[in-house]
Amino acid sequence: MANTPAKAAYKPAVKKLSWGAIVARDFRANWAVYLMALPVLAYFIIFNYIPMGGIVMAFQKFQIKKGIWGSKFIGLDNFIRFFNSPYAWRLIRNTLLISVYGLIFSFPLPIVFALCLNEVRNSKFKKVTQTISYLPYFISVVVVVSILFDFCKSNGALTKLAEVFGWSGGALISSPQWFRTLYVGSNLWQHLGYNSIIFISALAAIDPQLYEAATIDGANRWQQTVHVTIPGIATTIVVLLILRLGQIMGVGYEKTILMYSPATYETGDIIASYVYRVGLVDADYSYSTAINLFNSLINLLVLFLANQISRRIGDTSLW
Repeated sequence: MANTPAKAAYKPAVKKLSWGAIVARDFRANWAVYLMALPVLAYFIIFNYIPMGGIVMAFQKFQIKKGIWGSKFIGLDNFIRFFNSPYAWRLIRNTLLISVYGLIFSFPLPIVFALCLNEVRNSKFKKVTQTISYLPYFISVVVVVSILFDFCKSNGALTKLAEVFGWSGGALISSPQWFRTLYVGSNLWQHLGYNSIIFISALAAIDPQLYEAATIDGANRWQQTVHVTIPGIATTIVVLLILRLGQIMGVGYEKTILMYSPATYETGDIIASYVYRVGLVDADYSYSTAINLFNSLINLLVLFLANQISRRIGDTSLW
C-alpha cells in the first residue's frame, strides 16, 4: 500500500478574550480587593481630579454670578499680572529658600538619625528614643507655633539665648532675619522622628548575612555602614529625594500664615500664603488660580527632571 500522508496534529482554536471580559473575570476573582480600593479611588477622583476643571479660571476673569462657562476669557493676563507685580520675585525667592533650606537639613538628618538608631544595641533605649522622637509629629501645627511664639517673644527663652550671643533686635518671632531659621528648625524638630520611620524600615530589610560577610572580611562598623548599610537603603533615599524635589515649590501656607506678620513679609511671605490672601481674603479667584497653577507646573517640571537625571545616573526612578 502506498504511504498515506500523516494527518496534521489537531490544534484546538484558542478563543481570545476581549479586554472587557478580562476585566470582568479579574473583578470576579478579586472583588474584595477592588471593594477596598473603591474609597481611595473615590477620594482621588472627587478631591484631586474633578477640581482640576477649575484650572480654566486661571485664563478667565472669573465672576461668581456668571460661573466658569459665562466668565470672560482673558488668556495669559493673570500670569502677566503676577510676573509684573512687585511681589512676584520676592514670593518665588522666599518659597525656594525655605524649601531648599528644608531640603538641606530636613531630608538628610532623618537618615542620619535612622543610621544612629540602627547602631544602638540596647533595645529598651532604642525604643524609648524612637517613641520620644515621634511624639512632636502628633502635635498640632497651631500648638507648635504657639510654643514657638512663647519661646521667641521679647522675654522668651530662645530670644534671651540669642541675646547672650549678641542679638539685640528684640523678639525673634518678629524679626525677618530669623523667620526662615525658626520655620525650618521647628519643622525639623516636629518631623525628624516620623520621617525616619521609612529609613528604619529599609534598614531592617537589609540581609544580616551581608554584615556577617563584611565582619569576616575585617570591616569595622564605619566600613560596614559605608559599604553595606548605605547601599542597602540607597534606592529608598533616591526615590524619596525625587518626591521631595517634586515639592520644591510646595511650601504649605498653614504654618506660614500662623507664624508671619507684616513685619516678616520680606522673608516669610511665600506663594502659598499669597494665594491664600489673594484668593480667599480678597476673593480674586482667577488671579490666585493662575499663581497656584504656575507653582504646580514648576513642581511637575522639577519632578520630571529629577526623575530623568536619577534614571540616567543611577538606574533608579519612579517610572
